[in-house]
Amino acid sequence: MVTLSKYKWELWFGITALLVVLLDQLIKQLIFVSNPYLNLKIITFHLVQNTGAGFGILPNQAFLLGLVSLAAALLVLFSYKKIEKSYFPQIFWGIFLGGIIGNLIDRLFRTFVIDYLDLGWWPAFNLADAVITISLISLVLWYWRKE
Repeated sequence: MVTLSKYKWELWFGITALLVVLLDQLIKQLIFVSNPYLNLKIITFHLVQNTGAGFGILPNQAFLLGLVSLAAALLVLFSYKKIEKSYFPQIFWGIFLGGIIGNLIDRLFRTFVIDYLDLGWWPAFNLADAVITISLISLVLWYWRKE
């Protein structure tokens, strides 16, 4: 008999990634449809159609960047067995994968990534960008601490 506890870590990883993708795509769709402009002094919410990578590099390269995102997602999935079976790495690798897939979906189906958070002094970004950055920093610190 197969029980859910047998797949505990896969569930943590998969549900985390799925929740990030769903939340990211929901927010992006709301931004795309409503096209808001909300200036809160320290942050502005507005629609930015980013055809390149972070910081505006590689503009109009959605296909190439989509391939890079796909390769990164597949690398995480194929390397899954090597991820330590504890909450922190499972959740943060899941968050990382969810962020990659969130931006990959935009590149594949829109040919641009929807950004909407603008600090004024930093290029506009979105939830997927933020969680990719947070998860990478967290994972680096996690593995560094373990050595």
